[in-house]
Amino acid sequence: MFEDKARVLLILPQEVLDRARVFAGESITRLKAPVSLQMVLRALIDEGLKRDRDRAIVANIEGQMLAVRAIRSRGRRLAVGHRSPPSARAPGRRGPKGRVGAARHGGK
Repeated sequence: MFEDKARVLLILPQEVLDRARVFAGESITRLKAPVSLQMVLRALIDEGLKRDRDRAIVANIEGQMLAVRAIRSRGRRLAVGHRSPPSARAPGRRGPKGRVGAARHGGK
């Protein structure tokens, strides 16, 4: 089962994490054996992916996409409002060794 594995950082709302913990606790009671939160999250992802194009899953993904878009849009609007006038800024970002553009292009 775990021959081909990869590590992933997963950021979840606290409510979702709490619900997964409750599910893990219920699973321990039903199975009368230790069940980790990681096992529960793997099972939920695996079973969710089997429900190909399920409307509820697509709606959830759309809601997340719209929330991220709104957060990024707000961030851009705030950044534009706090920018200094062009004459006050340096002509380019200076990376290592003072070269212009080095920070954007990995120092090359």
